[in-house]
Amino acid sequence: MADGNLGVLVGRWELAVDLPGAQDVRGQVTFDMMGDVLVQRTTVPVPEAPDSCCVVVRHDDGGFTQHYFDSRGIARLYEMTFDGRSWTLQRTKPDFTPLDFHQRFLGTLDDGVSTIAGEWQSSRDGREWSRDFGLTYRRSQ
Repeated sequence: MADGNLGVLVGRWELAVDLPGAQDVRGQVTFDMMGDVLVQRTTVPVPEAPDSCCVVVRHDDGGFTQHYFDSRGIARLYEMTFDGRSWTLQRTKPDFTPLDFHQRFLGTLDDGVSTIAGEWQSSRDGREWSRDFGLTYRRSQ
């Protein structure tokens, strides 16, 4: 299977987290292709940001699902799109846990594929969104 542009993510990234109430939060992210899936491992050494592992699978129609697991024991499914530049994740229905709020991530890769600027947003009703926190990925290798 072609990686559907996911191959541009493969490698190590430094993560800067713009988390309300926490200053200069840094972490590490690794993206690896494992056969037909993309595996993302994230480590952030502060209690406000859990470590996580995500597995991205591609559908026959070209879309993706991200399976998310974190150190708090949370497991979620996100609908995902990725075109090599724009990256979106969205959770709008219950999965392994009830849907207490809608969630989405919007990210953009720069032209040099060395930075991803993004943010997580939440919504109570799925229509009005507010910023939760920002993420900036910088390729480190």
